[in-house]
Formats: sequence, C-alpha cells, structure tokens
Amino acid sequence: MLVVVSDTHSREESKLQGRTAEAVREAELVVHVGDFYREPVLDAFESASRALRGVYGNNDDAMIRERLPEVRTVEYAGVRFAVTHRHRSGDTGLVMLGRGRDADAVICGHTHRPRFDDSTGLPILNPGSHAEPRGNRPAHAELEPASGAGDESEQADSNPDAGLDGRLVTPAGEVFEEFRIRP
Repeated sequence: MLVVVSDTHSREESKLQGRTAEAVREAELVVHVGDFYREPVLDAFESASRALRGVYGNNDDAMIRERLPEVRTVEYAGVRFAVTHRHRSGDTGLVMLGRGRDADAVICGHTHRPRFDDSTGLPILNPGSHAEPRGNRPAHAELEPASGAGDESEQADSNPDAGLDGRLVTPAGEVFEEFRIRP
C-alpha cells in the first residue's frame, strides 16, 4: 500500500492518529507532500514509516529544505507520480509538471482540501491534511494495486498495468472518496 499525507504543520510530532497512523505504519511506501513544518516532524515520519519519500513545502524550515527536494518523481506498482507541494500556476501548472516528468498522475498538497480530479488531462491527487484540515475534512490517501474483482472488464484490469485503486480516508477510518489511477 502507498499512503499519501500532507500539511502536518507541527513543531515536534507527526500528529498521526487513528487510521492515518495505522496506514503510515502498514504502508510499503509513504509520500509526504510537504509542510512538515519543523525537522523533528520529518524525523518522526521517517521513524513511523518503512519508506518515506517527501518534498518540502512553503512552510518548511531550512533543515527540511536541505534534506528534501521541492519536486520529485515516485513510482509505485507501475504508476509514476510527479510530487510537489504546490504550483503557482494551479492545476494547469501541475499538469504541465506531471507531463514534463512523464508521470501518470500528480500528487500535491498546500490547500489542506482532500481531492482527486481526473478532469484536468492528468489526474491530480491532494490528500488534504490529517492534522490541520483548516475547515476541510481531515484526510490522507491510500492506494493499492487495482484489485480486478467484479465484472469481466474489471477482471481484465487485474494485471500489473491496471493501475492503482485509491481512496481518501479520515483519521477515523471513514472512506469518503474512491478513485482509480491508470498508468
């Protein structure tokens, strides 16, 4: 499982609770999309996860910026992601970033609003914030290789090239949106 979190905004701890904490511990790979805030928070995520790939956000301190890139490419189960905290040109800039990195989707943060949008020409995933939702639903994203269960068309998707089934999940464990990303 790939877990995506963002916008922790903490000085000392990961603020992981409930399903979000479980998912981070269980995941093969965790992507943090920036705004840890202070370096001890990055350290806490590294301790809590098996493998962490992060980028820095606009509120991250100099120590985090020395350790993490602003943009990176991450691959999981045959799907390639362009990862950045934000892009000043909005969705258009995110799509252009993703295409420039030959990505299948873009992961971003910054807005604290969880969303999946595949209407932009390249899917965009924002996990929201598990710790500082700022009036939005607190959330993280969980992605797993597509299951292929169901009708014949979905069974055809059971091969490794089928993509990832994803969901936006609250720390309480409520799944409030499901989606698929195809390579």
